[in-house]
Amino acid sequence: MRGTPPGLASPHPIGEHLPGLYRDDAFTQRFMAAFDEVLAGAIQVLDCFPAYLDPALAPEDFLEWIGGWVGATPDETWPLERRRAFVASATELFRMRGTAAGLAAHVAVFTGGEVEIAEPGAAGWSRGAGAAMPAGSSPDLFIRVRVKDPKAVPAAGLEALIAASKPAHVPHRLEIVKA
Repeated sequence: MRGTPPGLASPHPIGEHLPGLYRDDAFTQRFMAAFDEVLAGAIQVLDCFPAYLDPALAPEDFLEWIGGWVGATPDETWPLERRRAFVASATELFRMRGTAAGLAAHVAVFTGGEVEIAEPGAAGWSRGAGAAMPAGSSPDLFIRVRVKDPKAVPAAGLEALIAASKPAHVPHRLEIVKA
């Protein structure tokens, strides 16, 4: 909590809940008002707590903390709206993790661009233990991302995201092009 804004009134003044003897005493009411001033900010946060848990409404500094709950820490360099969208869609993105649709959605949120994924769906096996794989049976993923400015996309971060979101044994190729 950053501190209580000056003049913020408590919605539940303590002095009103005292026995009648103290409710009529001016000194006691002023004394209790000091506690009201200190507690007003905390009460305001608790009254608004559901908004703190909503990525669309949460304060900017709280967004990273919410993302940590679902394993989605947004990049600080992203615009605020993209960070909010990433945290809001994190559970859905991770539910689809390991699928082409999930990878495309994850890359789209990361880059803000259009994503095209080509996967051959191929499977291959060798004729014997330790033998070479037959040619042309590689299950490579080809990922093309179309963005306004390809140089603005951090390629290393995108490669790390793809490596974490695709099946570990599947190699991939990435192409970032201008939309």
